[in-house]
Amino acid sequence: MTSTIDPKTIGKPQRARRHVRTLTGYLPEVDATGKEHWPRGEEAVWKSALRDVDADSPAIIKSIVNHVQTSLARQAYNLDDLGAYQAAALSVRDNLLVNWNETQLSYTRKNPKRAYYLSLEFLMGRTLDNALLNLGLKEQYRDSVKKLGFSVEDILDKERDAALGNGGLGRLAACYLDSGASTELPLWGYGLRYKYGIFQQLISPEGNQLEAPDPWLENSNPWELPRLDVNYEIRFYGHADRLGDGKGIWQGGQEVLAVAYDVMIPGYGTKTTNNLRLWESKPKRGFDLNSFNAGNYEAAVASSNSADAITSVLYPNDHTSCMYRIGKELRLKQQYFWTAASLADILRRFKQQGKPIRELPDFVAIQLNDTHPTLAIPELMRILLDEEDLNWEQAWSIVTNVFFYTNHTVLPEALEKWAVPLIEHVLPRHLQIIYDINLFFLQAVERKYPGDRERLARMSLIEEGQPKQVRMANLAVIGSRKVNGVAELHSDLVRTTILKDFVDFEGVSKFSNVTNGITPRRWLDQCNAELSDLITKTLKLEKEVWLKDLFKIKGLLEFTEDAAFRKEWWAIKQRNKERLAHYVQTTLGLTVRTDAMFDVQIKRLHEYKRQTLNILGVIHRYLTLKALSPAERKKTNPRVVFFAGKAAPAYYIAKLTIRLIVNVARIVNADPDTKDYLQVYFLPDYSVSLAEVLIPASDISQHISTAGTEASGTSNMKFCLNGGLLLGTVDGANIEIAEEVGESNVFFFGHLTPAVEDLRYQHLYHPVPLQEKCPALHRVIEQISAGLFNDAEVYEPLLNTIRQNDYYLLSDDFDSYIAALAMVDEAYQDRDEWIKKSIRTTAQMGKFSSDRAILEYAESFWNVEPVTVKKK
Repeated sequence: MTSTIDPKTIGKPQRARRHVRTLTGYLPEVDATGKEHWPRGEEAVWKSALRDVDADSPAIIKSIVNHVQTSLARQAYNLDDLGAYQAAALSVRDNLLVNWNETQLSYTRKNPKRAYYLSLEFLMGRTLDNALLNLGLKEQYRDSVKKLGFSVEDILDKERDAALGNGGLGRLAACYLDSGASTELPLWGYGLRYKYGIFQQLISPEGNQLEAPDPWLENSNPWELPRLDVNYEIRFYGHADRLGDGKGIWQGGQEVLAVAYDVMIPGYGTKTTNNLRLWESKPKRGFDLNSFNAGNYEAAVASSNSADAITSVLYPNDHTSCMYRIGKELRLKQQYFWTAASLADILRRFKQQGKPIRELPDFVAIQLNDTHPTLAIPELMRILLDEEDLNWEQAWSIVTNVFFYTNHTVLPEALEKWAVPLIEHVLPRHLQIIYDINLFFLQAVERKYPGDRERLARMSLIEEGQPKQVRMANLAVIGSRKVNGVAELHSDLVRTTILKDFVDFEGVSKFSNVTNGITPRRWLDQCNAELSDLITKTLKLEKEVWLKDLFKIKGLLEFTEDAAFRKEWWAIKQRNKERLAHYVQTTLGLTVRTDAMFDVQIKRLHEYKRQTLNILGVIHRYLTLKALSPAERKKTNPRVVFFAGKAAPAYYIAKLTIRLIVNVARIVNADPDTKDYLQVYFLPDYSVSLAEVLIPASDISQHISTAGTEASGTSNMKFCLNGGLLLGTVDGANIEIAEEVGESNVFFFGHLTPAVEDLRYQHLYHPVPLQEKCPALHRVIEQISAGLFNDAEVYEPLLNTIRQNDYYLLSDDFDSYIAALAMVDEAYQDRDEWIKKSIRTTAQMGKFSSDRAILEYAESFWNVEPVTVKKK
């Protein structure tokens, strides 16, 4: 079907036609009557051209159209939203490239000390909107895209989240890269280019989590630059021979190519554009033609498949018996592949300066984000000993002044260990070096604590057992210059529990704290634009001022008593709720009540994060509502509870929790007695983009980990920055948030960290039947077992974790949790006071900017200074 436009009715048709020809390279067909006919995709372009006929063709429009024609090999008449997104992204990338090149040139000329952030995850989210914000080109591109007949919101939705991470570890790394560029620090990130990410989460009809590949690269990624000229050979297996003085030779085995892909990281309000370098694994030789010609087709591609597998999936499954050996070996290969390639790249860049290798710590600082990159320590020792011909003392001195280690957990099961036979098989030279590091280290410990064999056993890099294990956290500690936790409570626990022996040995000054932060650009301005605009208008400050100095938003406190301001604040919250409801309607076909309280918990599924406690609380609320009369129900606050998050494919208990949530939602949402007062939704395939819709809509968010188990959390910061109040335990960064925003604006519950171990002891040696200890929870569990939410027997393993041991203390905290929920209900009744709490919460979140955190690393750890890239 075509549209007909009579240009005579508008005026200046010839110039308009020339303008359209400039934009698209096409003219309309003219019929026998002289009327011009346009394909539907061209009509909007034609109308826009007629409106702007007296204006010159904007440079942005020309750039987009040029990419449509030359980069995508398409024309405007057959351009869809995906094509428009790709063309706009390539146009924006052109701007980034200019700044990126000037930044790298500036670093080369000034030769500053550089920092490198090694993280197995980088949860970047969508890039186009963030790039436009940081470049200051949002409105220009919005107008230009509109003149081409597209909506910027529609094309933004065509971008898929980069599947380079899963949880808070990866999102923290992404925030730090953004802040590094925004504060003009010479900071690069290094990670892996996963072809399929962790997985795409689907929910079966029974409520089970299903995992499908996440082909996020199927339409190509306009934000990455393949650097096929930057590649390194990475060795696995083979054999290693010792040569004396700690040196050795590693030969044979498999060689794989690490090929670089660069993703530009623009700073906000600055030309500084840093880099995230991702490694893809490729075979060194590829297709084996001789095997193919001999009819051995599997052998012909075996080398290629083996190499490709290294960067196919984030966290390959290593829990089932059939996958244990293969999965563990693949994970180990991933970690070495990434760290070895990154070190090779860092050293190549350093050597271009012509400096002696002993000066490496003066020009390079490497941050290890958790234990995953710890193999970089023996790898750098291998390079310095075997390739640079340094002696052991010289090499170790360099290593221990280059690396810095961030610990993200105090859970013993989360501290990485690798079986000695596996390392010996995959990385034989590195095992030799690890044993040498351990020998020299334990000799020093023995000198300070003679005869203390138990201390030696605790501090050793090698844990005795069948098989022996290499303790990666211990290796990261002794191989790093500084060690930090990520919240004040967590850092204190690190110093006093899991790393106490190392603090005693090396001194407390090596062990520090850097409380996590989030970037306010993405987590306020980008995801909650209306609130950002209101803050800008109210404070009478340029956005660039307060978005780069988040403490400035404390000025909002002056407007807490302003009724007109509160009305605007609440209206924005309401529109954010409607946006979330629209998302649920369009993706799940379900209707959400938007005049209710929105209660949100979004995290990866894990027992210590206690999504189970949340859904048990929901069931308690449901049973309570069912017992009320219709008149009594009308006096209650309507509440909509949202869950989102992925469970690891082999994490059976976490997957049972998802199934329970989904089936509770089905029953509750369909119950005519309660559906107007309680709704529950599990939103599949949690991502950064989904978080950007959920977080601004929340009234209350839940951060309810067992005390002492959550290192910090960053989603708590995101919710509070957007005016959502916090319901949580006294754990992680919840404590510091309460200190900043005031405990009257936070709803705390549960036992404190010092009580946790005693309670666990009581569970083991002096158990009390659940019906006596917590009758309310016992009632809920009995209803699940009775089949109220279908498939009663399916949930027994989940319920038994509470009945039999309750390691995460759900039964101990349940009554306190229900009481806290009641306090939330009561507070929400006074809507005016609730809005004031919301405003106060946002206003006092200045401390939790990732700009503050990254500058702490730069100043107190890395000794790295900002480098200004001059604007032309």
